[in-house]
Amino acid sequence: MVQAMRSRRSARRLRRTKVSDVLGFLFRLLLGLAVAMSVGFGASYYALTDGRLFAAVRIGPWAAWPDVGQPLPNPYTRAYLARSGQMQLGYAEGIRFMAQTDDSGAPLLANCTYRVAGFVPGASFWTLEAVDLEGVNIAASPDLMVLHSERIARTGDGAMKINIGPRLAPGNWLPIAGVGEFSIALTFYDALVFSGGNTSIEQMPSIQMEDCA
Repeated sequence: MVQAMRSRRSARRLRRTKVSDVLGFLFRLLLGLAVAMSVGFGASYYALTDGRLFAAVRIGPWAAWPDVGQPLPNPYTRAYLARSGQMQLGYAEGIRFMAQTDDSGAPLLANCTYRVAGFVPGASFWTLEAVDLEGVNIAASPDLMVLHSERIARTGDGAMKINIGPRLAPGNWLPIAGVGEFSIALTFYDALVFSGGNTSIEQMPSIQMEDCA
């Protein structure tokens, strides 16, 4: 009798142990799946909302995505650009650099004036414009939506010096309107330095904040 009771108690303990082990395994499995899904969704959300680091060429505050127009572009880059409204040129057409901050890392604000100065990589023609975070041009005048490389005055050493802001500025001036953050788009057309996906770029113009209203 005693032996039988002991056997039943041992059987019950064994069943409880097995159930506990199964529950523990299921908990660890569900926890692992939850973590994996969180990381996956988080990476996808980051790529769509701030995909600037995916396949991007970065020089100071400027970023470009030279692989967008190639036969096998980075899918995260395409998704980010489609969501943000930042149109890019096709392969061999040129390349567009975007800047959302100045050299200090502070966001560009439409109520401030900025100086874009320096040299650009080799290109036969380039344009510069200011757009909001949806990609819409925010020029204050319909007659001066974009600055062209062949229509600006240069310094004695051939560098460019452009003022972007809502208040009148001497020299090359791109008047803008609106409020909040904006981006500067510098587009190089027929740029041989970027042909074949080459990204060996060493310098881009600096972006310095001059003053704010």
